[in-house]
Amino acid sequence: MAVAGQFYPDDPQELRTQLKEFFRAYPSDPDGRIVRALIVPHAGYVFSGEVAASAYACLPASARYERVFLIGPSHRASFEGASVDTGFNACETPLGRVRIDSACARNLVKQDSVFSYVPAAHLQEHCLEVQVPFLQERFPEVPPLVPILIGTQRISALRKIAEALRPYWNERNLFVISSDFSHYPAYDAACEADKRVADAILTGNLDAFGSALVENDQAAYPGLQTSACGQCAIAVLLMLMQEGGQDIEKTAYRNSGDSPYGGKSGVVGYNAFVIRDRVSETFSLSPEDRQELLRIARQTLEQSFGGPRNMDTTSVSDALKTPCGAFVTLRRNGNLRGCIGTFGEDIPLYRLVGRMARSAAFDDPRFPPLQKSELPEIEIEISVLTPLRRIHSIDEFHYGREGIYIVKGGRSGTFLPQVAEEVNWTKEEFLGHCARDKAGIGWEGWKDAELYTYEAIVFGE
Repeated sequence: MAVAGQFYPDDPQELRTQLKEFFRAYPSDPDGRIVRALIVPHAGYVFSGEVAASAYACLPASARYERVFLIGPSHRASFEGASVDTGFNACETPLGRVRIDSACARNLVKQDSVFSYVPAAHLQEHCLEVQVPFLQERFPEVPPLVPILIGTQRISALRKIAEALRPYWNERNLFVISSDFSHYPAYDAACEADKRVADAILTGNLDAFGSALVENDQAAYPGLQTSACGQCAIAVLLMLMQEGGQDIEKTAYRNSGDSPYGGKSGVVGYNAFVIRDRVSETFSLSPEDRQELLRIARQTLEQSFGGPRNMDTTSVSDALKTPCGAFVTLRRNGNLRGCIGTFGEDIPLYRLVGRMARSAAFDDPRFPPLQKSELPEIEIEISVLTPLRRIHSIDEFHYGREGIYIVKGGRSGTFLPQVAEEVNWTKEEFLGHCARDKAGIGWEGWKDAELYTYEAIVFGE
């Protein structure tokens, strides 16, 4: 709680009241699409809290994430690369403690030398801490955090950071990018400079963002020291987005001159954005559809042990009646307990999910049949698959976003997209393991095999 009592109230009740007041101005967003990332300010709440709330309000009430990556600029220490907090197992605010995903943090440090742990950078840093109470107000249980501070502007280092994070860039993780915008120009100049940078961000184009920063420098606004203190973190986000598939929306803008506590000279600008998955032109699942499939999978398992037989599927949506591929994964206490799926059969999705749930419980040859005593500890994850896409070069394979399906000589094997974040492999190692361990065609068997990629809509209990 390095900045509690400075940037935000240190009294829990006062803090809750203030957060609720912020969110009252921005009712929950009914959009329903998966939110991948937010760009939010990090000033004192009396200046930027309402702007930040405009983005956090876009998180669907049904959103469930495995972890939250908090990424911002280092204000307190100078260093090269990025510092990820491996020194603590929790972050604390007046609203309570939130777990830090230490295993993920350590894996990033192990994976690439661009990551390290610089304790001095985190001890008094405010840009990440001020985001945590918003998460605590928004989520009944906040997912584990991965706090990352960036201490470099070098584009080559930022690309390394983005590539190391790419396996986690999926709908199961939320990225929160912390950045204020113009620092210390006059009010009107701030509005102009901040709009130029915001418009560039809305393009999703890294070069456009860089050009906007240069244009602001060339405009020589009196007092302007930076157009975005978190430009390094924003650049990493735009790099992650370069493969497409997301839409960016600006949710609010103000600067400190709009606050009763600020003046019209020497202001700081605050933009906020939400980044959502683009709606598929062919197929999508609403939050209600996802909950229905999880209910079907759970009730199928319960029926196998004598549970009620009268499962009501009369009111399933048209999306759930669509024939497509799906995998059902069962985990017990976080460990794999079964996973079975298919790339598509001529039966409705809701029926396929029930069938795959039963197969994952009783037909996965790697595990003994599920026992009734295990059922309360079983967590269900469903992966609904897009159609297979044939590729002819691994350069076409978007590792981390797509799964791989390898076919050769009557043998085949697959890794789902989410496997990438569970392992510390390169793209070639990912293919080698799939070829050898799943398809049984040897480590280099993928090199002369048929390769297919696919994406997955992944959700779980």
